[in-house]
Amino acid sequence: MKPKNKTHLLGKIFLHTLFPFALFSCSNLNQEPTSGEENTIQGLSLQKVVIALKANKNPEEMLAEKEAVEQYLSKKLNRTVEVLIPTDSSVVVESFRNGTLDLGYLSSTDAARNLDQETASILLIHLKNGLPNYQSIWLTLKEKGYKSIDELKGQPVAFASRSSTSGFLIPVWDLANRGHVGPDRSLTDFFSLTIYGTGYVSAVEKVLSGEVEAAAVSDYVFTGDNKYLSDAQKARLRIVQLQGPVPSHTICARASLSPEDCLILQNTLLAMNEDNPALRDKVFNGELSVVDQDEHLRVTREAIQVQKSIKQ
Repeated sequence: MKPKNKTHLLGKIFLHTLFPFALFSCSNLNQEPTSGEENTIQGLSLQKVVIALKANKNPEEMLAEKEAVEQYLSKKLNRTVEVLIPTDSSVVVESFRNGTLDLGYLSSTDAARNLDQETASILLIHLKNGLPNYQSIWLTLKEKGYKSIDELKGQPVAFASRSSTSGFLIPVWDLANRGHVGPDRSLTDFFSLTIYGTGYVSAVEKVLSGEVEAAAVSDYVFTGDNKYLSDAQKARLRIVQLQGPVPSHTICARASLSPEDCLILQNTLLAMNEDNPALRDKVFNGELSVVDQDEHLRVTREAIQVQKSIKQ
């Protein structure tokens, strides 16, 4: 069982008085980002910057990342920076809407939902091996003989979370493309049981414990460094199947931020590419880059429409 104080901290989000929306938003941002810090401190209207990170690692590691990001950005912006780690992505939408959250590190699924509700826009994405996408995988125990997801019919499985792109949306999209689920066939018509974790690690732990036969997560959970799984855990696992591409995670800014504040925050985060790539990789999983938000979310939005059509 996790210590109570850590669980409380991971779930904490503060909702305050509603703020009126500004006339402009980050989606109006059309200036080219610049390097350097000359625009970083001067002109930022925010007296405090509040950022949400995805709760997708173990609590101890998330708390260390929280503190590191707060220290780094507080120094860069000369402002108080508070990092929150909400476990419910629906809280992020409301926090963007009422102005109590400024930036959020979100999956492309959560980004699409925020954009469609006009509560936020994409400020930056992370690149994985130089690409704006990666792969989703199904993991199982090494001794299991499954060769594809087709062979898991009638078995219990785990998804990373209901809001995860690689750990839910894209795997379900693939299942629909294979004809296993659809308007007349639900997930539990194919699988005997579907369990939803609170992130990648929680889903994989259910495989390791024998509770489920396979778990859907991001490829880098298994093929990358040991941010998520230890060598001992990886040694017990293997990949059943890959599916994708999965649009990479995003850094979104609330819609009511001014273009000037967006540009300052964008430049500050882009500076991590040069002056703190280690922290950047630890928190954001790769090089940060500007992107056309609608093109980046195209596959995700298609998959969301497919998921909505599946029998519940």
